[in-house]
Amino acid sequence: MREHFVKRTVISSRIRSLLPNSIRRISRTWVLGIRTWAEYIDRVSLRGELIPPLRIRAYSGIPTLDEYFKGGHEFLDILINLCQLKSNEKVLDVGCGCGQMAIFLTKYLSNVGLYEGFDINKAAIGWCNKEISSRHRNFTFSYADVYNKYYNPGGYLKPSEFKFPFQSQSFDLVLLKSVFTHMLPADVENYLSEVSHVLKKGGRSLITFFLLNDESLEHIKRGVSSLNFRYDMGVYRTISPYEPEAAVAYDERFIRGLYDDCKLEIMEPIQFGSWCGRSRFLSYQDIVVASRL
Repeated sequence: MREHFVKRTVISSRIRSLLPNSIRRISRTWVLGIRTWAEYIDRVSLRGELIPPLRIRAYSGIPTLDEYFKGGHEFLDILINLCQLKSNEKVLDVGCGCGQMAIFLTKYLSNVGLYEGFDINKAAIGWCNKEISSRHRNFTFSYADVYNKYYNPGGYLKPSEFKFPFQSQSFDLVLLKSVFTHMLPADVENYLSEVSHVLKKGGRSLITFFLLNDESLEHIKRGVSSLNFRYDMGVYRTISPYEPEAAVAYDERFIRGLYDDCKLEIMEPIQFGSWCGRSRFLSYQDIVVASRL
């Protein structure tokens, strides 16, 4: 999962800042050598396969092939069984990353079906257009130069003002997988409004969160959560006050209020995840499926 990768990166950057320059240079050389060798092995093993290379997968926090296949199969099943996705429907994948879900959906969506994905990572979108769109004409990817302090600090567009580049009521299903877990309140409000705008009436959205409620807060307090959301910012918590977008958890009541405001009816129950240490769960993050009123 991307959050595990983010957590390791945040910690590693703090440790590196404490090292002498000479040690930092040596460590960079070693890391570069290991990375180059790993990418070579990865290319050889994936020759001919429609799978993103290691450098592209790592951005999405799914560097290992085991995580890649497991996550793709898991969410394809969830889209089909929980969201009742049909093979002829139109899907929007917000924050599509390295095209993980797109690749799995190429095996499910028919030629009548349609997939649109956009992301703030230009390299990932470039790979998706070159490798996926060239083989599947009903799959399209676009780059969105949206600012994110952690993932796209040079982004031009404000996420609180960004408009999805699609017409009203264009899609049957909108997916945001591990997106709102890296966005702040004003940005989430705007994106959720845009989700509602592009969904057909009766269309479904599937969005993953880290939701704060009595149960998850108790697990965090006990220290069994995989992420320590120790920094309380009101309606949300974060693992880092310096880079809050690294991982963001939201008050469940706040999120429910936003859904009501956006005319999105939550299809109960919310499928709570294992991230906080639950023993019963569907996936790692909390999954909220809703229908457009």
